[in-house]
Amino acid sequence: MDILPVFLDASSYILILILVALGLMIVFGMMGVINMAHGELFMIGAYVMVMAQSYGLPFVAGLILAPLVVGFLGLVIEAGLIRHIYLRPLDTILATWGLSIALKQLIVLLFGPESQSVVGPVDGSLVIGDFQYPIYRLILMGASIALIAGTFWIFLKTDFGLMARAVIARPETAAALGIDTRRMYRLSFVIGTALAGLAGALVAPLISVDPQMGLGYLVPGFLSILVGGAGPLAGVLVGGTIVGGVNNLLAVWISPVTALIAVYIIAILIIRLRPEGLLGNRRAK
Repeated sequence: MDILPVFLDASSYILILILVALGLMIVFGMMGVINMAHGELFMIGAYVMVMAQSYGLPFVAGLILAPLVVGFLGLVIEAGLIRHIYLRPLDTILATWGLSIALKQLIVLLFGPESQSVVGPVDGSLVIGDFQYPIYRLILMGASIALIAGTFWIFLKTDFGLMARAVIARPETAAALGIDTRRMYRLSFVIGTALAGLAGALVAPLISVDPQMGLGYLVPGFLSILVGGAGPLAGVLVGGTIVGGVNNLLAVWISPVTALIAVYIIAILIIRLRPEGLLGNRRAK
């Protein structure tokens, strides 16, 4: 039974990483925007949960507020900044990197540089014989699976998803057919940022909430997209599983630093051999 907690810990990390990377993928796939501020939007979702608990609101209220607040912030960012630099990756890197610094400093001004903590909704553990595992981690895994499945359903099974994929594949043709590409860009950016905020709120009870927390998920999120492929949404599942699984499992068996080095080496090898990612290459053929 010793291997089961390790497997469950790795699974919970992988699922949150996929949720973060999915928001990145939506924004990058739709608009060619490399959002360096995505980690800070994840962080703000966690701070929304901190604020909700400071006002005595229940945990569920924080989960509702986090995507709403971060999604609205995403709408403001898209209207004021992103819409001017669609499909210009280098410009988006510089613009969103500056935005990430500004958001971090804003959080420091509002909350200070010290870590905050969030109390989870459930404090017990599931006990089966000698096996014990925190119930909230199981809830987190179930919620992440539901959110990932819901996102895939929206983009693969709905009219919105059909139009979004048309804009991704052929934006000029989609516009000629009457699809409001500007509206699709805006909605997709809001969905991507709202996912980041919700992921931050979900993971807040398990980690220290501080102004630097976003970077720990931003870099693995980008690596997941590069490894899996930036084309199909399913690439996030493959990339997130490889990056998150290797990082988490090796951190238990060796050390976190060595695990991170191993993740970078594996990612570099995959990108070198398959520049479009594991699934991207298959689709390109």
